[in-house]
Amino acid sequence: DAFGELVQRNRKAVFRAAVAALGSATDADDVAQEAFVLAYRKIASFRGDAAFRTWLLAITWRKALDRRKSVGRWLRLTVSPADADSDATNWIEQMPADERSQEDNLAAAELQRAIKRLIKTLPRKLRDALLLAGSGEYSYAQIGFILGVPVGTVKWRVSEARRVLKEKMSALGHAYDR
Repeated sequence: DAFGELVQRNRKAVFRAAVAALGSATDADDVAQEAFVLAYRKIASFRGDAAFRTWLLAITWRKALDRRKSVGRWLRLTVSPADADSDATNWIEQMPADERSQEDNLAAAELQRAIKRLIKTLPRKLRDALLLAGSGEYSYAQIGFILGVPVGTVKWRVSEARRVLKEKMSALGHAYDR
């Protein structure tokens, strides 16, 4: 019963971490379930060095990375790059748009696809830190624990990822107003 309560309290955060790592709600759902099962099996090894949630998120992140590696390898072997780019089930592209004109919606969708492509080109260390920080769900300390790096390194990686994205967006002709 106590572990069930922990699952209820942390299921959204676990799911969001998995989605941030994988970009797929279906895969994230599987990883979340695997993470909870592993946490239940390993609960005796929880030392309390960090909060339970942070420990659980670290397990989730490692499971998601394992899944990402296996799925990525499988996709490279079975899907052509053109097919992978047209993935209509991506959660980012399914986000509801505000009330805007059709032209604005098309421009926003194109910008979103461009950003998504550019994020994929970031080195994994920068991309992971940026996606976790961008979710708004985790503190830098939690991200550091999840990734196994100091907080200062997390801050630098997020900052560097944003800087690189801004440069790449500028090179594509997109202005950055902030």
